[in-house]
Amino acid sequence: MVHRAEQLKEEVAAKLVAASSACSLHRRIHLIHVLERLCLDHLFEDEISDMLARMNDVDVSGCDLQTVAMWFYLLRKHGYSVSSDVFAEFRDEQGGGFTANSARDLLSLHCAACLATRGETILDEAISFTAKSLKSTAPYTGAASLACEIKRALEIPLPRRVRIYEAKSRIAEYGREAEADELVMELAKLNYNLVQLQYQQELKIITRWWNGLELQSRLSFARDRVVECYFWIVGVYFEPSYSRARIILTKVIAIVSLLDDTYDVYGTPQECELFTECIESWDPAVAGGLPENMKFIFGKILDTYQSIEEELAPEEKYRMPYIKNFIIDLVRAYNKEVRWREQGYVPATVEEHLQVSARSGACHLLSCASFVGMGDVAGEEAFEWVCSVPKLVQALCIILRLSDDLKSYERK
Repeated sequence: MVHRAEQLKEEVAAKLVAASSACSLHRRIHLIHVLERLCLDHLFEDEISDMLARMNDVDVSGCDLQTVAMWFYLLRKHGYSVSSDVFAEFRDEQGGGFTANSARDLLSLHCAACLATRGETILDEAISFTAKSLKSTAPYTGAASLACEIKRALEIPLPRRVRIYEAKSRIAEYGREAEADELVMELAKLNYNLVQLQYQQELKIITRWWNGLELQSRLSFARDRVVECYFWIVGVYFEPSYSRARIILTKVIAIVSLLDDTYDVYGTPQECELFTECIESWDPAVAGGLPENMKFIFGKILDTYQSIEEELAPEEKYRMPYIKNFIIDLVRAYNKEVRWREQGYVPATVEEHLQVSARSGACHLLSCASFVGMGDVAGEEAFEWVCSVPKLVQALCIILRLSDDLKSYERK
């Protein structure tokens, strides 16, 4: 299976190189789009980068709406600076809509418009127009797969979806398309199976580690979420090359879940104060005053930290203090919430609430931990960047916190 996959990879790579100069713009765009939707793009990074660089110089005036929309979507998604003015020629004479010849045109425009930045009025108008038009068009498309794709796009736009979670269904859908490439299709199936085998091996490593902690036999309050955590992390980075990163990040998020349960449902306010002081010291010698179960938890946190550090090369070990500092900040936020709960205190403003709860959402820690196992892809500057808590990380923390609060409110 591996040998055949490598053979197919070479053949598809040759097809990409040939398409770069011989095929129409629409065909080139479609091929890249297919590879990305099938989670094959990581196999052809150099070829795709070369094709995108050439596409950036193309004049798309006079092209059809679907081609322009897909061109815009791919280039902007990959960080190219492309102007939304390319859609001006498709606005109708009244200026309230866009001239589209098919549901596929509308869908492509909708996906492209979802990459709008602040102030791009034409893309805001495109989202409103296409959403309304697609809702009325979907029942009459005549193609079940297209109707299904429209439904998904209206629920969660393509740029916001996690590709690997859709890969299996997308492979099946692609196989039913009249223009499906047999080589690409075969490679997609083989690659999916090979990647799944790798995920299974990683999950074996993680569950062996988790069971080795013996938490379930000692801590009845702790949730057993390690498989759920791993499933989430696969969505962060699915590529085989990030195997170590997935394992490390899953361990970190599992420990975060344990800490959350400890502060939320187990420890008394006094015990949480002592536990926080122990984490701040990062010294097992000061844990003597803790209850046995908390002492046990503290030991497992230190053991996990050490096990992650041992997986790193000597030149990578500088990364671990960043993790330690974020863990300390996290438990301080947890402890602050315990104090509020004990005192019956309700924050006076949303801003006051978020000063603590955005930190207790653990997004800062997980953002940093996501870099730890990525090798040369993430250097020291990446850790300094995430530790500065830039606006991107701030926004992510707030979105995660408020989304979690809303779901918790609905459950209650």
